[in-house]
Amino acid sequence: MSNIASVLKDEIARVARKEIRRETSSLKKASTGYRSQIAALKRQLLELERQLRRVSKGVSSVPTVAANDDSGSQGTRFSARSMAAQRRRLGLSAAECGLLIGASPQSIYNWEEGKARPRAQHLAAIFALRSLGRRQANEILETRKAA
Repeated sequence: MSNIASVLKDEIARVARKEIRRETSSLKKASTGYRSQIAALKRQLLELERQLRRVSKGVSSVPTVAANDDSGSQGTRFSARSMAAQRRRLGLSAAECGLLIGASPQSIYNWEEGKARPRAQHLAAIFALRSLGRRQANEILETRKAA
């Protein structure tokens, strides 16, 4: 008799676990959905706080968006890592790269570190670096240094 009792007890426990799993699966799905929504809201909050800090400093994010829109229409994007890679590929110092682009060496460093973004007037020159070779860059530098 004890064998039947243990089998019955095991079967009841199995059925109970199955019922509990079925009941809690919808709760788990809802919880996962809520967590992803919370994460999205946190990201949105951080972005809004960044924008608020920019506005309170007096720097509007509208010109940055406009500059990005111009670069997007050309099919090109600015990347800090790409900027550093182009400068290394051409074998240029920050001062020489700044002379080619028309910016200060400190601006070049800030762009490469991601601390600042170039203005729209500099983006065209930065994108032109991609098509230059070392010889061409050195020739342009020599003419600009002479002038």
